Amino acid sequence: MRQAIYRLFWAWDFDKEEKWLNEMAARGLSLVAVGFAKYTFEESLPGEYNIRLELLENLPSHPESQNYLRFLEETGVEYLGSITRWAYFRKKTQDGEFNLFSDNTSRIKHLNRMLVYFAIIALSCIVAAISNFTSYFGSGYLANLVVGIVSLCLGVFIGFGYFHIDKKKRRYKKEQVLFE
Repeated sequence: MRQAIYRLFWAWDFDKEEKWLNEMAARGLSLVAVGFAKYTFEESLPGEYNIRLELLENLPSHPESQNYLRFLEETGVEYLGSITRWAYFRKKTQDGEFNLFSDNTSRIKHLNRMLVYFAIIALSCIVAAISNFTSYFGSGYLANLVVGIVSLCLGVFIGFGYFHIDKKKRRYKKEQVLFE
């Protein structure tokens, strides 16, 4: 029997999302499909699957991503779907440990992809805000002021996510230096 659960996670809280999905799997609800804030589960043996998330370098339809997904499937990993570039995977627990990132270097590389993604979006929002504020002060058109405020708030919010990810990256770098 399938069950849909609606829950929202911010992209920078992907580790919390992954932890929640694995807790659900440990209770016998295994992820089978994803959508925006929608998770579809089906009953399974408790702890039968491990779930992992990754921000792909390209969209899943891109040839490089397709090659990567095929490679993972050859190792027993099941691709469950994606939301833009966020990909969801599962692997049977009995098949051994399941980690997409084997060391801090690969984790840092993943976080760098996220930082670029967030930087582009945050800067785009801030540029849109400045443009709309400039138009408002030139024309007095209220819609420009509203769009400018919304864009600025969104840019600041995504900037918060950027710094949250950067903090994680610095922690991994510090750990990496300690172990070298």
